[in-house]
Amino acid sequence: MTLRNIDIAQQAKLQPILQLARERLGIPEDSLEPYGRFKAKVSLDYVRRLSGRPDGKLVLVTAISPTPAGEGKTTTTVGLGDALNLIGKKTLICLREPALGPVFGMKGGAAGGGYAQVVPMEDINLHFTGDFNAIAQANNLLAALVDNHIYHGNELGFDLRRITIRRVLDTNDRSLRSTVAGLGGAGNGFPRQDGFDIVVASEVMAIFCLASSLADLKERLGRIVVGYTIAHKPILARDLNAHGAMTVLLKDAIAPNLVQTLENNPAFIHGGPFANIAHGCNSVMATRTALKLADYVVTEAGFGADLGAEKFVDIKCRKAGLKPAASVIVATIRALKYHGGVEVADLGRENLAALDAGVANLNRHIDNIRGEYGLPCVVAINQRAEDTPNEIRKLVDLVAPKGVKVMLARHFAEGGKGAVDLAHEVVRLCEEPNDFRFVYSDATPLWDKIREVATRIYHAADIAADDKVRAQIEKFQQSGYGHYPVCIAKTQYSFSTDPKLRGAPTGHRLNIREVRLSAGAEFIVAICGDIFTMPGLPKVPAAAAIDIDENGKVSGLF
Repeated sequence: MTLRNIDIAQQAKLQPILQLARERLGIPEDSLEPYGRFKAKVSLDYVRRLSGRPDGKLVLVTAISPTPAGEGKTTTTVGLGDALNLIGKKTLICLREPALGPVFGMKGGAAGGGYAQVVPMEDINLHFTGDFNAIAQANNLLAALVDNHIYHGNELGFDLRRITIRRVLDTNDRSLRSTVAGLGGAGNGFPRQDGFDIVVASEVMAIFCLASSLADLKERLGRIVVGYTIAHKPILARDLNAHGAMTVLLKDAIAPNLVQTLENNPAFIHGGPFANIAHGCNSVMATRTALKLADYVVTEAGFGADLGAEKFVDIKCRKAGLKPAASVIVATIRALKYHGGVEVADLGRENLAALDAGVANLNRHIDNIRGEYGLPCVVAINQRAEDTPNEIRKLVDLVAPKGVKVMLARHFAEGGKGAVDLAHEVVRLCEEPNDFRFVYSDATPLWDKIREVATRIYHAADIAADDKVRAQIEKFQQSGYGHYPVCIAKTQYSFSTDPKLRGAPTGHRLNIREVRLSAGAEFIVAICGDIFTMPGLPKVPAAAAIDIDENGKVSGLF
C-alpha cells in the first residue's frame, strides 16, 4: 500500500523540541517557549544575543512556473536540508507557514511530502502556534478602530470613500471580496463599501515578515495608511494610537517557530506564504536567526523564479540586507511536459517533443536567476518513478547549453540520502563568487520599476493601466513613496497574466488594474490581470476529504 504524506508523518519518531534545540543548535531551554512537546518559539531576547555571530550561507530554493502536475519546492527544500546535514554541514531550513485557505481549498498543505517533510505535519498545516490568528486579530482591530473613530465623531476627518484598511480572515471566501459594512441603522455605524482579503495578503502579514525586531514591528504598524481625508491627506494607524495594541497582539507571534524534519533536523517555519498576491517569503526574523545558528540555511520563496524569487531578491533581500550564495530551481519532468502542451491525464506517458517544448519555461527561470539576479544555480529534478531514461537524458541535453547542472533528486521517496548529490553541488556553488543584484534600483520611478520586472523577468512587451491607476502611481511617486520596491500580484501559472498561457510566452502586456500602498511594509502592490486578494474555493474543496476519528486521528490532510 502506498503511504500518503499524512501517514508517513504520523509514523514519524519525533525528538522532543527542547532536546533538539539544545543538542543541535545550542539553544538553552529558558530561551524557548514550548507549544507542546514538538513545537517551540525562540525568545526574542535570545535572538538579540546572536547578533555578534557570523552568518552562514543562504541558499534559495525556487521553481519553474507551477502546474497541476506538481513540482515539490517545499519538499525539495526539506530534502536538501536533510541531505546537507547528512553530509556533515550544519544546516537549518526556513519555510513559510501554511495558510488555512489553501489547506481547505485546492492546493492542500505545505509541509513537504513523502519522506521529506516537516513535522508535526497536522499542527503545522492547521493552527500551528497561532501566528496567523494573531495577525488577523491585529489587522481587524485596526479596521474596527477606524470605524469606531468615525462613529464617535470622525475627528481625523476620514473620507468614507477612501478608507483603505480591509478586514481579513484565513479562509478562501469569494463572497466576501466586496461587501457593505454598517447596515442596520445608526447604532451600527455609517454604511460604506468594504471587503475582505485573506490574511496573507494583508499589510500586517507583510510587516510581520519584514520586521527586524519588536520595536521595528511597532514602528512599521504605526505607518500603515488606513485612509484619507477629503483633502487626500493620509491617515495612519498611529494617528488612531492603534499600533501599540496591535504590537501587543503580535508580541508572541513575532518570535520564530522551531520544529523538525522527519530526520530530526531543525527547521524554522514562520510567516509568509502566497507569492502571487504577497511577497511570499518567510520572516526576516527567522532567516536572520537561522543564519546565526547554522553554516547553511536553505529557504524557499513562493511559486516560480519570476514571482517568489523576484520578491525575495527585490523586497526581502533589499530590506533585510541579505545576500544569497546560490539558488536551486525545482522542476519535474511531468510539469515540463505540461508546459509543453500535454494535459494532466497524459503526463505519465513518455513524450520527448513536449519535453523539448516545455523546457523553455525552465530555461527562462534559469536566465532570471543567473542573468537578472546574478546567482549561480542548479536544476533539481524532483524525480518520479514514471520518468523514463530517454526523458532524463533529453532534459540534461536541453539544459546543457545553459552551463547549469541538472541533478536528479529522490528525496520524496528516500529522504535526505536521495538528495546527497544535490547537496554536494549546492556546497560547490556556495563557494563560487556571485554577482548578486536587484532587478531595479531604489531611484527608479515606480512605473518604471513595474516595467522593469514585466519586461525583463516576464518578457512582456510593455505594461498598461487606465488613467486612474496611472494617476495613483504618480501620486504615490510624488508623495515620497517612489523609492519603495514593487510587489506585483498576478497569476502564478504563467509569465503572463493569463493562467492558461504555458511555457515561456513573450510579447504580452501586463495590465495593472489596481495599486495599493503598503507604507509600513515599504512597498507598492500592483494588482494585475484577474488575480484576487481573497481567493475562492474550488468546486470540490480539500475540506470535503478532511476528517477525524473518535481517537483524534486526522485523515485526508494532504
